[in-house]
Amino acid sequence: MPATVRIYLTGKIEQWYVKPDISGVVFIMNVTSPDEANHLLETLPLGQAGMMKFEFIPLGPITPLRFLLNEPDA
Repeated sequence: MPATVRIYLTGKIEQWYVKPDISGVVFIMNVTSPDEANHLLETLPLGQAGMMKFEFIPLGPITPLRFLLNEPDA
């Protein structure tokens, strides 16, 4: 847990949640690539021990929302 808190305090983990079935956690991370996220998580003790599996899902803004604006494209 302390290693995870250290990554959180750097701003790389923005939010964390536990899955409803208690099977793991979900991190919302502020990184530039899935490779960067993987590198950070592999440094955690359970990552170093090979005891964690990761699934990386890149997130971004909901860009179609721009169609709701009555503004010309910039």
